[in-house]
Amino acid sequence: MIDHVHDLDAVREATERLLSATGKLDNAAVAEPSRLPGWSRGHVLAHLSRNADALVNVLQGRPMYASSETRDADIDRDAPRPLAEQLADLRGSGDGFLTAAGAPADWSRTITMRNGVTDSASRVPFRRWVEIELHHVDLGIGYELEDLPEEFVIRENDFLAERFAGHSAVPPTTAVTADGRLWTTGGGADAGPVVVRGSATDILGWLCGRRDGSGLTAEGGPLPVLPPL
Repeated sequence: MIDHVHDLDAVREATERLLSATGKLDNAAVAEPSRLPGWSRGHVLAHLSRNADALVNVLQGRPMYASSETRDADIDRDAPRPLAEQLADLRGSGDGFLTAAGAPADWSRTITMRNGVTDSASRVPFRRWVEIELHHVDLGIGYELEDLPEEFVIRENDFLAERFAGHSAVPPTTAVTADGRLWTTGGGADAGPVVVRGSATDILGWLCGRRDGSGLTAEGGPLPVLPPL
């Protein structure tokens, strides 16, 4: 059962962590490369601001983005802005999302995301939480996967394992932690089954494409190469 109110509280907390951390940067640091290929830190911050606007569109029944080209152009336009403008936009757009998500609504309704992906409206706050946490890591400013809340790590692993379930490029795969947590995914490729062992954090890094899987071990075959998200 998804608790969207709980997730909105998590979004608030994650946003404040992000704003506090980025507030310690300067204009030169914002212009430096992030951990995402081809993107500066300014690109990451601009994306987070525009993503908040886009999720308001989703909640209010409009297309998430006018087009993929518009989405990319808006990020490129906003990326070079000085830190003060980035922070003001990040806070303002984040507040706009929280206001829209706090309005009375039918949270069981189906919403449409980018590229025609559908989901329950109740999962939109969690999707925003994901954007904030993972892109905070992508900034490369001292916040790492190990710093993510444990609840977030477990739930994002759940989400990503579900996303890759049955994928034609991924063999049947079970990821297992030392304390017995497990996630099953893949199943469409003619190989395996593969058992992947490691910490929940290293499993997350592999599932979300932030780590190469060197902290994991694989049995029954090589560590599966996952398609991009």
